Amino acid sequence: MRIIMTADDMERTLARIAHEIVEKFNREIAHAVMVGIRTRGLPLAQRLQARLRDVAGVTLPLGALDITLYRDDLTQIGPAPLVRKTELPFRVTDRPVFLVDDVLFTGRTIRAALDELIDYGRPRTVRLFVFIDRGHRELPIQPDVVGQWVATELDEIVHVLLREIDGRDGVVVTRRTEPLNFEALV
Repeated sequence: MRIIMTADDMERTLARIAHEIVEKFNREIAHAVMVGIRTRGLPLAQRLQARLRDVAGVTLPLGALDITLYRDDLTQIGPAPLVRKTELPFRVTDRPVFLVDDVLFTGRTIRAALDELIDYGRPRTVRLFVFIDRGHRELPIQPDVVGQWVATELDEIVHVLLREIDGRDGVVVTRRTEPLNFEALV
């Protein structure tokens, strides 16, 4: 197991991402909405929403996408996939959408998220913010803001641990066959 980020590293990275968003998308931010991809993109979007409130003085409306039914591998993930709720309590048509996810890998999750967003309307723009970009793209999708690029092998998994879900923050890389060791993050 490789430790990529500690909890403190994650906080610094979120602060940097928020500042970069303000620098790059200052003209869009007043009309933008923030959308987190379930599961781990949503808590990151909530944290970014708070950081942007502190940095830019604006609270972006927050929504959540569950892309399960939009996946192109739905038949491979099991007979009864867990479908959670998509919550977009605002219109996306003609608004900038700030899309947040934890790890960008092949690009297929983002493709599914874009397909679902379009079903809700026609955003003016979609900006992609990812916490970790591990490469190995299969689709021509690139993020607008990245927390950290991490070189990985195809048989590795990047785990973004979040206190809201896992009880602790951290980013680790393991082999697919290697168990995740929470104690190593202490």
